[in-house]
Amino acid sequence: MTTEATEPAHPRERLLDTAGRLFYKQGIQAVGVDRLVKEAGVTRATFYRHFSSKDGLVVAYLEARGARVENAVAAVLAAHRGRDALLAIMDMIGDNLCRPGFHGCGFLNAAAEYPDPTHRVRVLIAEHRRWFHGVLCAVVRDAGHPDPERVARTLVILRDGAMVGGYLDDPRAVRATLRETAESLLTS
Repeated sequence: MTTEATEPAHPRERLLDTAGRLFYKQGIQAVGVDRLVKEAGVTRATFYRHFSSKDGLVVAYLEARGARVENAVAAVLAAHRGRDALLAIMDMIGDNLCRPGFHGCGFLNAAAEYPDPTHRVRVLIAEHRRWFHGVLCAVVRDAGHPDPERVARTLVILRDGAMVGGYLDDPRAVRATLRETAESLLTS
């Protein structure tokens, strides 16, 4: 029997994976560069070769999270249109709330740690939120609702509340409420 040796992840990827795990579970400000480099198995010099600062790593962490969300939404939109697409997006969010280790929304958590709206972390978060609002607006428009802008704005707020509720309350109940509310918004 032969075993295939796996190549160790590139140091940048190890740093991103480590940051993603630690930032999400413990908070960004609670995790220092020393801990990141130690757990990623890299040197400080390697860290700074890939990221100009800890904030640079935070931006890369959020960009990676955003790319995963965008890819998941793209897959939903490739398979569904209109009402079905909206409900599939809400189900995707609801499924996320119910997964083990859920600690809320990584973007909302980061926003709480970066109060300055002009900081590049907050600018990135705002861009992600505008993208999500735009997707919802297009999907609601495709579903035939006469006021897609209002419904999309409401859905973004609903998603934000679901992210908090999924962490603090019964995630299955929050998931059900998320879907029911999205359905009722489409018929309003």
